[in-house]
Amino acid sequence: MRIVTFVFMIRVKSFTFGPFAENTYVLWDDTRDCIIIDPGCFGREEEEKLRAFIAQEQLKPVRLINTHCHLDHVFGNPFVVKTWGLGLEMHRADIPVLERFTESCQLFGVGSEALPQPEPAVFIEAGEKITFGNSALEVLFTPGHSPGSISFYSAAHRFVISGDVLFQGSIGRTDLPGGNFDVLIHSIRTQFFPLPDDTTVYSGHGPKTTIGAEKKYNPFLA
Repeated sequence: MRIVTFVFMIRVKSFTFGPFAENTYVLWDDTRDCIIIDPGCFGREEEEKLRAFIAQEQLKPVRLINTHCHLDHVFGNPFVVKTWGLGLEMHRADIPVLERFTESCQLFGVGSEALPQPEPAVFIEAGEKITFGNSALEVLFTPGHSPGSISFYSAAHRFVISGDVLFQGSIGRTDLPGGNFDVLIHSIRTQFFPLPDDTTVYSGHGPKTTIGAEKKYNPFLA
């Protein structure tokens, strides 16, 4: 008897939101279940853009996940929690970053528009699987930009959602509280460089890139 294995196509939609041009991601498969990663929607117009896309594609949000909790990646958390009744999922080590949200907003001059953050509902650990519909992503622990930065890898579809760990031609900043340059470089080299060179990197800011291109051209990783 021949065993047939079905691989459901994961679709990735990105939005560039907020005053920091942050990339928000919606991932879904043929079941229409979707996950929302790093909702940076800031203000009603951007919130409506996210809501309208999910309604248009007839998606069902089932998980809200933060790669890390710097303000630009979590602006939309309250909206997503209220609109779709989801609980926030994140790595435990980023709790201090989330707790500084209001302070960070005031520091960057966006305090009056930002809503208070929800309490975490689930803590994600390295090596576990983020499941939705018939799909799954592997959790990679990639600290350095923040203490609890995590990334999400699909071996079947050759992509990784990297948060602010790795960018096209650059890396995440490490001058914010909890950042560490050496730890960040170690995360990239041990968690990302073993991935196939044609793995697409969906970053927290800027255009997508590939692991192979960053190995070859990224000046911070030479």
